[in-house]
Amino acid sequence: MIKIPGRLFVKTIHGRHGPFNVGRLATSIGEFVIKDPQLEQFSEGQFSGEFLVLEIRPASYFAGGRLVVEVRARVGEMLLSDNGVLVSQSDKPHFDSSEIDPLEEEATPQTQTPPVQSQPQPMQQRQFQPVRAKETPQAASPAATPQNVPPVQNESDNPDMKLFGLLWPLGNTVKLDPTIERAVFRSQVSRLKEMGYQFQSKTQTWFK
Repeated sequence: MIKIPGRLFVKTIHGRHGPFNVGRLATSIGEFVIKDPQLEQFSEGQFSGEFLVLEIRPASYFAGGRLVVEVRARVGEMLLSDNGVLVSQSDKPHFDSSEIDPLEEEATPQTQTPPVQSQPQPMQQRQFQPVRAKETPQAASPAATPQNVPPVQNESDNPDMKLFGLLWPLGNTVKLDPTIERAVFRSQVSRLKEMGYQFQSKTQTWFK
């Protein structure tokens, strides 16, 4: 784990699951691919600052009938000095248009667990309950009929509350947690944009 100054280049790619962001981090010790969930908040551009690099490792994937091998860095805290600037075509690092969506990389097949069959009890351990006579249902009073009961509004039915969890209700500033599931994080970013929030990359905070 090291903290190192550098420049982060972010590019938006449109894949099968919608747009997603990938990055290239240029530092004095090399250039690395960044596919951390927190990039989903950024717009395309160049961002300068200090980056806490947690891990550097090789990674590979198949795309367009070929094997792509790259060196990735996992980034934690980012202390950016500005809110990003647009990059001219000549200054942009190389981004592969066939980049695989991180959601596809993280997807793993789920194994079906066979249902557990209960073992029959020995005859001597079985307990038989006496058969009770069926009770005649009482007629419901008019006051208890569904037509006369007003519907109860359940706050837990709010889709935004389910999406944002402990962050709900949202204030004028929102700071998302990039350590949650990537698909949920991506949905939170999309919903904030729909609600009129603006992302400030320098503080990694959403403002309304």
